[in-house]
Amino acid sequence: MEILKVENMRFTYPDCTAPALRDISFSVSRGEFAVLCGATGSGKSTLLRMLKRELTPLGERAGGVYFKGQPLDELSERISASAIGFVMQKPEQQIVTDKVWHELAFGLENLGVSKSDIARRVAEMASYFGIGPWYDRDVAELSGGQKQLLNLAAVLVMQPELLILDEPTAQLDPIAAADFIATLKRLNQDFGITIIIAEHRLEDVIPTGDRLMVMEKGSLIADGRPEQVIAGLRDRRDILCGMPSAARIFTELGAEGRCPLTVREGREFIESRYSNNIRSLPAEEESIPAEPALEFKEIYFRYSRDSKDILNGLELKINRGELFCILGGNGSGKTTSLKAAAGLIKPYSGTIKVFGKKLKEYKNRSLYRNCLAMLPQDVQTVFLKNSVREELEECGADPEKLPYDITHLLDMHPYDLSGGEQQLAALAKVLAADPKLLLLDEPTKGLDASSKMRIISVLEELKRNGMTVVVVTHDVEFAAMCADRCAMFFDGKIVSAGTPDSFFSENSFYTTAASRMTRGYYDNAVTVEAATELCRRNGGRDERDKE
Repeated sequence: MEILKVENMRFTYPDCTAPALRDISFSVSRGEFAVLCGATGSGKSTLLRMLKRELTPLGERAGGVYFKGQPLDELSERISASAIGFVMQKPEQQIVTDKVWHELAFGLENLGVSKSDIARRVAEMASYFGIGPWYDRDVAELSGGQKQLLNLAAVLVMQPELLILDEPTAQLDPIAAADFIATLKRLNQDFGITIIIAEHRLEDVIPTGDRLMVMEKGSLIADGRPEQVIAGLRDRRDILCGMPSAARIFTELGAEGRCPLTVREGREFIESRYSNNIRSLPAEEESIPAEPALEFKEIYFRYSRDSKDILNGLELKINRGELFCILGGNGSGKTTSLKAAAGLIKPYSGTIKVFGKKLKEYKNRSLYRNCLAMLPQDVQTVFLKNSVREELEECGADPEKLPYDITHLLDMHPYDLSGGEQQLAALAKVLAADPKLLLLDEPTKGLDASSKMRIISVLEELKRNGMTVVVVTHDVEFAAMCADRCAMFFDGKIVSAGTPDSFFSENSFYTTAASRMTRGYYDNAVTVEAATELCRRNGGRDERDKE
């Protein structure tokens, strides 16, 4: 039975000539789990907001959206608010109260539900999501994963029939993201809730979904069963690079048959078709000077006198010329360590050195001149002007001297850029200070796979030019592809560090899908490229048997 129908949807934002959505038509059946993907700026968020009347953006639109056969604009306010739930990318933008319990009750209070019914439904929802232990806490004290789970629970307590999610795992660590996707799968299977989710992190979500929808430049270019859609995109490497690792290995090897989507299916595919006489690739030796660029020694920091230590005896040494990635759970202290290195916060104990010199010895902001620069997680905070050209002129940056080309963006407003373009424009401002040490906080957050590859190529070029780069990230695939060393942050300190091959091969959860897929069959194959190359070098089992 059809629950949602979109007919010839076309939408153009004010003062824009190109439409954000171009003649989109599709329908969703009750109980379906649909995954929407596409490059940053392809129109995913715009399309999702058109499905929720209260969030429909201003602009020129044509076409229709129907919920259970009724035009969206004709739904009663009560049904529109409760029957269609929406979870945003940034949990802070959706939370409206100060306490967890009040956030759960807020929507029901606005619907005029009786106190007894509110108490019953809130208690039931808190129990289902395991919110009980932090039911009375301030929302500000919650981790990113807890805030997003609270958002989901606060929407579901109103008993929606259709749940729409716009990149809900963008700010979550890998374990929290996997748990969140598993929760959605359980809701879909246990309660038959129809789900439409837009995501860039497709490793876990595509195998969960019944359907894959791909957008490009405002149009829906593919729609169907995930394995069928992926098989039809073999020639689109820019789209395939974001698909699950098993599917990428399958298509890279030119295999025929049903495309694997999960780690288990990928492992079965590799073991059934390829031998493992060659278990590992030759190690690439790279000489990095042992001279430290950034050192933390016994660092302790807390945000208030009566709170716990966020940095708890942090010890870390990063060498000149390294591209160093720091991973770890939400709230473990990763971003705080970058702020401490940049002199934005002051630890109450310990020593931080930048190029062998204590931070307190950098006087008159000399730390930020030809020495250190930091790009924050929310890059929009660095934009102050009406065009990229003005932004660069303000800080004296010459676009012709950048290690990448953004000249085509110069006359655009920074807020009109895609996520990847904003990251490159903000980085250009930071590089104007000619830093030798660059600190990046979640540079791939919310980026599609193609934009992520471009960021990697830029960072590798900066490294070749002698820059030391320290990246805080939740993206294990990104770290495996570009880092010289990776480290795990836990409880305010580094608990392990090593090259990507050793680091990800030894981890069970903070590791790549390729590593989980090949572990025990191939050694240290932590990227799709490494796993694919080992399959090629080993050859098919039939070929081996003929020998």
